[in-house]
Order: sequence, then structure tokens, then C-alpha cells
Amino acid sequence: MKKIFKIIIAKFAKNFVKISYTSKIGRYFTEHLAKYIFEQKRNVDYNNIKLAFYSPNRLIKFRIDTFSSKEPETLSWIEKFNQNSIFWDIGANIGLYSCYAAKLKNCSVYAFEPSIFNLEILTKNVFLNQLSNKVSIISFPLIDKLKETEFKMTMTDWGGAISTFGEDYKYDGLKIDKKFNYHTIGLSMDECVDVLKMRQPDYIKIDVDGIEHLILKGGSRTLSKTKSVLVEVNQNFTLQVKKTEEYLTKAGLSLIGKLQSNSIKKSEYKSIFNQIWVRD
Repeated sequence: MKKIFKIIIAKFAKNFVKISYTSKIGRYFTEHLAKYIFEQKRNVDYNNIKLAFYSPNRLIKFRIDTFSSKEPETLSWIEKFNQNSIFWDIGANIGLYSCYAAKLKNCSVYAFEPSIFNLEILTKNVFLNQLSNKVSIISFPLIDKLKETEFKMTMTDWGGAISTFGEDYKYDGLKIDKKFNYHTIGLSMDECVDVLKMRQPDYIKIDVDGIEHLILKGGSRTLSKTKSVLVEVNQNFTLQVKKTEEYLTKAGLSLIGKLQSNSIKKSEYKSIFNQIWVRD
């Protein structure tokens, strides 16, 4: 019944816009309605840090509303950063953690987010929180080595996730159900430092829904100088588990925790953990 109701609403909205665009007044009304929806904001007040984020749809509203409960281990990890450190947020999405780290610890942040649907929201959130001088937005994907290939996405919603670059699998190692794609160029972490002269990160978060181990593969020199890494790993994706351990151990880092929130434990993603690695 719920699904049927959603279909009816979607058809009504589509027909409403179609009819509205047949007149000048209708177009004016529809365009201003869309702008009003896109400009909606929600506030986060956590750990004495006040943040604001644009909230144009239900998915982003969910991300904002679960700021403190979806991944408390990520927030706790950020809270242990040294002041004025360099943080690479790989898979930044709409910038929740990038903005939090920049405000809480005065971090210089590189926010990596290749989704064209998330980039506008991410950029606006950085500006909204007056962090444009602290957060650099990187719009290309990371991978094991320089390549031009296909970026595949399972959804086109603002705030969406589950995408891949140069591979056919998603976070669980199974084939990705591609809904949208485009060709782009990806670089490795080491190339970002050696060629593009990005600053060596003190801390790295990697949450890209499947190719985390390939990103680690392309960052041996960068990882050897990094203080700590938080990486999302699916325990049922054997290759990812094995290679993540191999690359991080080789870089001189030690695993100190595999964590997940109660909400994740009760969901379809219960095999996914945030691994935290530190330098001894």
C-alpha cells in the first residue's frame, strides 16, 4: 500500500510540473518552489559545535538527523585528532565529517567526493558553515593508479551513496546495479601528494562503498606517514578484508578497533564495520 501511495504521489508531482510549465506563471511558481525546497536547512548542535546543512530531500534529512547516532565511532575518532592537523575525507558525501573536523579541530580538510549530485550540496555546506578557507573540495575519485574510466552510481539522489570507480562491484563485493554513469579521471593517494602537491594527511577516512582496498593500494608512501586511518570494511567481502589488512599493516599501522553503531547492527548493513588503524 505504501509503495502504491508513493507511485501515485510521484505521478501527481510529475504531471503537476508538466502542466505548470505550459504557462509563464506556472514556470515561475515551480522554479521558486524548487528553489525553496533546495534551500531548506537543518542544524546540528553536537559537542559544543554548531553546524548547519542543506536538507533538500529525505535522504539528506536522515543523514543530518542521525549525525550523532549513525557513526558515533567516526565522531569519537575525529575528536582525538590533534589541533591544526591535515584530514583527508575520502567519500565526503555532503560534508558532515569534513565540517565537523574543520570546526572542532581547526583541521585543513581535503573532501573527496566525485558524485556530481553530492558536489553542489557539499560545496554549499562548506560555504554555509564558513569553512571555505579550511575545506578543499576534490571532485575526482581515488583509486590505485591514474586512470580514465567509468564512475558508476546506483542512485542519483542528493546525498546518495553506493557507487564505484573502474570496477563492477559495490560494498559487499556483488555486482553493482548501475543507474547512472560517466567517464572521469581518478588518481591514487600517492599521486595526489607527489604530483598535485596536496599536503600529507595526518588522518584519513575512507568510505566509498567497495573499493577502499584499491585506494589503500595506491597510497603506500602516503600511508607510511599517516597517524591514523578509519576505513569502512565489509566482513563478508573477503578480498577487501584481506587486502585492507595487508596494505595498512605494510604501512606500519595497527588495528585497534572494528566498530559499528547499534543502528547498523540492526540493519541490512550489519556486516560493515569501521576499522580504526593507528601508528604505534
